[in-house]
Amino acid sequence: MERAYHKWFSPILERFMEVLVFGQSGTPVIFFPTRSAHFYDFENWKIIDALKPKIEAGEIQVYCVDSIDCESFYSKSPPAQRIARHLQYEKYILQEVVPFIKKQNKKKGLIAAGCSLGGYHAVNIAFKHPTVFTKVVGMSARYDLTQPLPFFADLFDGYFDEDIYYNMPNHFIPKISDPKLLRQLRRLDITLVIGREDTFLDNNQHLSHSLNQIAVPHQLYVWDEEAHRPRYWREMVKLYL
Repeated sequence: MERAYHKWFSPILERFMEVLVFGQSGTPVIFFPTRSAHFYDFENWKIIDALKPKIEAGEIQVYCVDSIDCESFYSKSPPAQRIARHLQYEKYILQEVVPFIKKQNKKKGLIAAGCSLGGYHAVNIAFKHPTVFTKVVGMSARYDLTQPLPFFADLFDGYFDEDIYYNMPNHFIPKISDPKLLRQLRRLDITLVIGREDTFLDNNQHLSHSLNQIAVPHQLYVWDEEAHRPRYWREMVKLYL
């Protein structure tokens, strides 16, 4: 399995960013790390090993991107600055990572995937840009970071504005009525995976209900137990990526 390391200075984020690439061909996958984690964690957790047969067969090529969650959602800056930094990260993905992938891989299609907060990143960016992505897989994620839950705080301390609204799928998805956007979303291959005992179960069920209300096809898979650990994600990626 080919493995390549890349690093460049991001003019958008004004810092160096790193990416690990696994494979040479196949549909490219942008794999977002878990909360405040890094581009190498999925490799260390053997999740990339679980994908090795698909990567070596040329079915997918995986791009493990880095996170700046500690500078956005989990920073001590004012809430408006937190969401602003997140939007810069999204811009980095769209304007730096995606073109980087397109130069390396001419295969049509682009998958967004992630676990835990990485699942939020994947689903949020794919729902906002359904013409860029063709498939999204969110595993063990929550889709409303403003909702306090057991052991998980409101990441904006009660603050709410338009930028936050348009980056919380459980807020903006139910209100979508634009026919063009709905057609684009209905072409997106959407998979949500969550554990039955996961704190985020209701969050996922709410998003699934909202997608049903606007007639957007998707799959919601509920696993036994909490299923919010690398040993579960190793099995999930085999099935859904």
